[in-house]
Amino acid sequence: MSDTKNLAGIKVMVIDDSNTIRRSAEIFLNQAGCQVILAEDGFDALAKITEHLPDVVFVDIMMPRLDGYQTCSLIKKNAHFKATPVVMLSSKDGLFDKARGRMVGSNEYLTKPFTKDTLLTAVQRHTTQHLAA
Repeated sequence: MSDTKNLAGIKVMVIDDSNTIRRSAEIFLNQAGCQVILAEDGFDALAKITEHLPDVVFVDIMMPRLDGYQTCSLIKKNAHFKATPVVMLSSKDGLFDKARGRMVGSNEYLTKPFTKDTLLTAVQRHTTQHLAA
């Protein structure tokens, strides 16, 4: 992918209880020039989101305490973040999960494990739409 150079300066929040997923996403995003905000769960994310104001948010569905659906719903209910793209991450690829993600306001659904290309393409797709709006 040659056109991911324009991701420099884009703020991306990755919410996942898996250290491995957070680290690989951080490496991929840093290589593309993104600023990365990491959160271990929904509560952690909600504490950080207002401080960092990410351009796009990736959230794992299966997390303790506050799952990805609840986290996405809370982000989208906040007037400041209603337009912020939220991409659900899940190891399940079911229609039900995708539909439920849409119901809480997610913009896309990526299946884990994701590749560098799928992650960066999603960032690009949502930030060019979001920043153009």
